[in-house]
Amino acid sequence: MPTDLRFVTPGVAVRDARTLLVAGLKSRLDTDAVAPWLPKGAAPLWSTMVESLGEGEDGDSTFTWLPGEPAARLVAAALPAAVSRHNTPTRAHALTAAVRKGLPGEGPAAVLVVLEDPVHARAAACAVARAFPLFSRKGGPDEVRPVSVAFVSEGLDDDALETAARAADAVRLAARLVDAPAAELHTDAFVAEAEAVAREVGAEVQVVRGPELDDQGFGGLWGVGKAATRSPALVVLTHAPPGAKRTVAWVGKGIVYDTGGLSLKDRASMPGMKTDMGGAAAVLAAFAAAARGGCRDRLHAVLCLAENAIGPEATRNDDVLTLYSGKTVEVNNTDAEGRLVLGDGVAYAARHLAPQVIVDLATLTGAQLVATGRRHAAVVSNDEDLEAAAVRAGRASGDLVHPLPYCPEFFRREFKSPVADMKNSVKDRANAQSSCAAQFVADHLGDFAGAWLHVDMAGPVGEEGRGTGFGVALLLELLEVR
Repeated sequence: MPTDLRFVTPGVAVRDARTLLVAGLKSRLDTDAVAPWLPKGAAPLWSTMVESLGEGEDGDSTFTWLPGEPAARLVAAALPAAVSRHNTPTRAHALTAAVRKGLPGEGPAAVLVVLEDPVHARAAACAVARAFPLFSRKGGPDEVRPVSVAFVSEGLDDDALETAARAADAVRLAARLVDAPAAELHTDAFVAEAEAVAREVGAEVQVVRGPELDDQGFGGLWGVGKAATRSPALVVLTHAPPGAKRTVAWVGKGIVYDTGGLSLKDRASMPGMKTDMGGAAAVLAAFAAAARGGCRDRLHAVLCLAENAIGPEATRNDDVLTLYSGKTVEVNNTDAEGRLVLGDGVAYAARHLAPQVIVDLATLTGAQLVATGRRHAAVVSNDEDLEAAAVRAGRASGDLVHPLPYCPEFFRREFKSPVADMKNSVKDRANAQSSCAAQFVADHLGDFAGAWLHVDMAGPVGEEGRGTGFGVALLLELLEVR
């Protein structure tokens, strides 16, 4: 059932709800701050419900029915009491799980999140948003279910609530794009999505598409996408507020479907490859939220869009491509295509956009899951301060990240080629694959002297067959690092 998600005050949230879920630390659920928003006569029962809750690693929940016509459902959800130092104190993942579990069925619903700290509002909003995906092709009624979300917290003003709501909308946008199959979200449709965002937020937009990519030197994008029925494209959106003192470029991998090319994936590995544009989805959605919120920086979103398809024009292993950086690449694995399009994207950003900071996001390597798992993206950076800021931003936003080694002198040798400047896939697959892939991208930055951050989000992009909108909250939090 489609969901209309609204972020409102507690009084508005509970007014017409037939299901009320209250989530937070157990110690904060049965307090004077919560009591005014409980249904009439529920307070004594509520205390018993809260007392019964556990506080283990997954949290706990319980519910009861309240009399009426129709009966109302009251849910208490305790988030885990303890979190480790590599987790997020916002407990975002537990909150998403609690909302998914606690709001089944139909009818108007409300979620009250009892915040431990008002600075957790944006992370909490994004966590709730992940529980309500937008994309669906299921049959059934078209009725839209209203779900109101409110925060119980002292010191949370209207601006913070609006910021949280914008971030949540962006998470749902990114997740919708990730969930859409390539038959619908092909490269042309993705370009249209980007152009719609540009019109809405008043951003400049530039599109280089099809053979123009080849003509202008984007050999990576053209080589990866030229065999598809829909042309590859480079899309650049620009938010340019007066008086901006910093320029930031976000670059997103947008492989709308990845067959592996002529290095064909097997039948077990190919399903789910519609998510291989998760980096570009996060970049576009975060750009939309940042521009709507009046971002003070000059902000660029660079989307590298292609379908890695098989056809008569497909790039072959042994072909040599010339990327936008001017470096030549001998292709030894057409399934290592993301780094080719990102190489073009970061080279363009470094050469033409004059950023102080470049951040690229990509579902780049399966090895990322081995290195950092399904919840933590892997980050690689040439700048220790930016790396540390990314880790802090991940913990603050709920989009967790963990650093991998940045050591060009160890990893560049993996790409040695006898006929070109480099190959596109490593010689030794047991030698820090994710760091090596990141280093391939970095090698196309040219003489860029600023700070660069690579985010490999192959694992966190999805959960249980659904896009998570990962990366949106991380990028928005990073923007606040001056």
